Amino acid sequence: MSFSTAWDERYRANTQLSVWPWSDLVSYVMRYARPSGRETAVLELGCGAGANIPFFKELGVRYYAVEGSPAIVERLRERFPDLKDNIVVGDFTQEIPLEGRFDLVADRSSLTHNSDSAIRNCLSLLRARLKEGGSYIGIDWFSTAHSDFRAGKAAEDPYTRRDFESGQFAKVGRVHFSDRAHLEDLFKGFSIETLEHKIVERKIPDVAHVFASWNLVARLRHGGS
Repeated sequence: MSFSTAWDERYRANTQLSVWPWSDLVSYVMRYARPSGRETAVLELGCGAGANIPFFKELGVRYYAVEGSPAIVERLRERFPDLKDNIVVGDFTQEIPLEGRFDLVADRSSLTHNSDSAIRNCLSLLRARLKEGGSYIGIDWFSTAHSDFRAGKAAEDPYTRRDFESGQFAKVGRVHFSDRAHLEDLFKGFSIETLEHKIVERKIPDVAHVFASWNLVARLRHGGS
């Protein structure tokens, strides 16, 4: 199993409970993959505490999610009873335990918390489950320019780190960092239509910390190979 149980522990401890839609995800969906109501099937990878669910419900899409934490899925089913059959517990790097195909896959910083091999396996699964011309929108794939790429311990591959002792990645298991060439290699079989690199440097307090991540839109190529 690739999903880190550390996330389930964080949710049970009532931490990492973001509840407001992520502005970058909202912007990217509306700009690059504007849904058409019930005609649009959306799959969210790692929905967490459900920050983006109200946004997708407002759009009137058919919403589905695969989330690795049983604790948070139980809460979400109570909060959104109309979606109780659409939000499932699972490891999306191993399988997509939902029926049908999807027009859009939304992912705000979920797949990037896995190893290289797990990410590649998930993207292979998505190529089989996206409709032709369907889109994957990835928000905040952590960049090798991020200060914490030099922190933590080495994991299974050169891009993955684990066991962070402090900072935003403490107690959340694996974190994958990418440069442009690595992302382009990961997304073979897709056409990357938009790729933006976001860098935020903290000046006060002056701790020489850089947050850096990638936002991307990848569309399924004809044939998906």
